[in-house]
Amino acid sequence: MNKAFVKESDGVEEEDLPEALALPVGTKNYLTPGGYAGLRDELAHLMNEERPAMVQIVSWAASNGDRSENGDYLYGKKRLREIDRRMRFLTKRLELAEVVDPALQTSREQVFFGATVLYANQNGQEHRVTIVGVDEAEPLQGRISWISPVARALTKAKLGDTVTLRTPGGIEELDILEIHYPA
Repeated sequence: MNKAFVKESDGVEEEDLPEALALPVGTKNYLTPGGYAGLRDELAHLMNEERPAMVQIVSWAASNGDRSENGDYLYGKKRLREIDRRMRFLTKRLELAEVVDPALQTSREQVFFGATVLYANQNGQEHRVTIVGVDEAEPLQGRISWISPVARALTKAKLGDTVTLRTPGGIEELDILEIHYPA
């Protein structure tokens, strides 16, 4: 039967992604130049190094005979599927990518994508975060996604502003202490 008539997926769909990686409907995949380069490098590594090496291993394992009990063959095929899935995901994300260079930001007194912001919560605890793309977010290193609640609360605020953050624990006030963009 023709694929056009069957609802089958041949790759990773947005609904299959963990919630943290799914993009809001109708939005672009904003990335910093470094984030774009990182995704592109990962795709090149998978395509040019990991996949060819795994194909060689699977080919060697297949030549050993009985494939049903051949651990190298079974693991290799599984790993190839994982590599192919990741390559499809990266290709889709790079196609949707919109590279935004924070160094070119003209309004440096206001928080936008790529800004590094120092803010204090109601308890006086200070936090420094950089607003980056979904695919380059690392919250433990202070790199938060532009679609995260904190980033959305901070976006468009100016130095000295107090913004409201809605959390499951209630409403929290954040005071913006510093805003920096890369030079």
